[in-house]
Amino acid sequence: MTDSTAVELSRSRTLWDLITRRAAMTPDATVLIEAADDPADDRRLTFGELRDRSEEVAAGLYDMGVRPGTVVAWQLPTRIETVLLSIALARIGAVQTPVIPFYRDREVGFALRESKAEFFAVPGVWRGFDHTAMARRLGARGVFDAYASLPAGDPAVLPPPPAEGGSVRWIYWTSGTTSDPKGVLHTDRSLIAGGSCLAHALHLSPADVGSMAFPFAHIAGPDYTVMLLLYGFPAVLFEKFAMPDALDGYRRHGVTVAGGSTAFYSMFLTEQRKDPGTKLIPTLRLLAGGGAPKPPEIYHAVVRELGCQLTHGYGMTEVPMITMGAPDDTAQNLATTEGRPPAGMSIRITTPEGVALPPNTDGEVRLRGEAVCQGYLNRDETTGVFDADGYLVTGDLGHLTPDGYLVLTGRSKDVIIRKGENISAKEIEDLLHRLPAVADVAVIGLPDPERGERVCAVVEQPPGADPLTLPEVTAYLRAQGLSTHKLPEQLELVDDLPRNDALRKVLKYKLRERYA
Repeated sequence: MTDSTAVELSRSRTLWDLITRRAAMTPDATVLIEAADDPADDRRLTFGELRDRSEEVAAGLYDMGVRPGTVVAWQLPTRIETVLLSIALARIGAVQTPVIPFYRDREVGFALRESKAEFFAVPGVWRGFDHTAMARRLGARGVFDAYASLPAGDPAVLPPPPAEGGSVRWIYWTSGTTSDPKGVLHTDRSLIAGGSCLAHALHLSPADVGSMAFPFAHIAGPDYTVMLLLYGFPAVLFEKFAMPDALDGYRRHGVTVAGGSTAFYSMFLTEQRKDPGTKLIPTLRLLAGGGAPKPPEIYHAVVRELGCQLTHGYGMTEVPMITMGAPDDTAQNLATTEGRPPAGMSIRITTPEGVALPPNTDGEVRLRGEAVCQGYLNRDETTGVFDADGYLVTGDLGHLTPDGYLVLTGRSKDVIIRKGENISAKEIEDLLHRLPAVADVAVIGLPDPERGERVCAVVEQPPGADPLTLPEVTAYLRAQGLSTHKLPEQLELVDDLPRNDALRKVLKYKLRERYA
């Protein structure tokens, strides 16, 4: 498969258009492999079967009353049936709103109410929790157990598939790191554009074997699916990702491309360190991901210890993929930047007032391009999110290098203002990640009557490490050349940093609440 063919496929009008084009090209090639605890229970699906079975499911949904524009919520783990249901809804042209399967009454009830979902697909009892009972408790409409009996019917009943990809047919939910989640509005074309950015950067081929170890209900789900469709290679699905149990699935199916986020990289490193002399996954050539900051030391540790390349990108629910590192980038760029944007993504670094800034000057990161969402379900929340030139104001801070690589330096709310001086939490975090006694760290600002804010480092230590002390931390940071006014004044040691359930991003708002 040549890059030019993948580029041509990326121009598909709709997700269903992309699926039918790929299925016509390589109908017998495997697209999905569901890894089971027992290898005898592994399941596979080809591109041709993905098209045909999704259309049958679409017919079953149509028989149930799902029509173009009908809002359908689904809360399903990462299985083949989940992908079939999602593609079936895309075939009909319904509006689908995926919900992370770990969410419970508060988040699920909010998503159902805000989206006004007319149907709700659940997995019955999953991992000991009764999702059907929760749906009934919440008064959800059109509840059905998608795993007990995935609907199916005769595709002859279906209307023609959607002809254009610019209508809102996807509602994804932000992780709610500050308050209630926001419903993010996406189109087929915005999801295809985001997935294309990821796919083209990674230099993939039909010989690769990918992996989905994150919830398919996350915005990364369609990102990754588009990548498979563009380049014609399979991915191994992990319904439950836990180390070291998942390693057998990676090894058994010869995974060449793995990842997810920084937390996933760290988990792979932890396992590799148990047996440094044996490569953890013999076929692995690339770790790739995004969704959370990547300290430079993590990059160097992966290359050195796992024996593979690491490319990291920048994305968010509002823009599933913005920049991505490429395997042939320099080590310096891969370690210290988030990669470059694709041709269709415009990045502008500005002052808070929107004035454009030159390269190597930190400012607000603003975005414009086809992968950018259409705003929020609650239109009041969209106010002020786009500037006068149509750029999305991300809330992230960073700069562009002269050759177009993006460097993120934090989020606007992660800037700690101590005695009137701005302090970057990420700068301190990157330094602390170099300490062997630090497995992960979050630096936050806490209210302080004298300083305005004080710097607090919350550290998760590796097993068996001696407890860190504040004097040790500050002495180390001084030795690294950190300015005195940036030194932490408070240190908290925790067994586990609070994280979300998708890409395991650290939830700093919970730390601020806990230690304020």
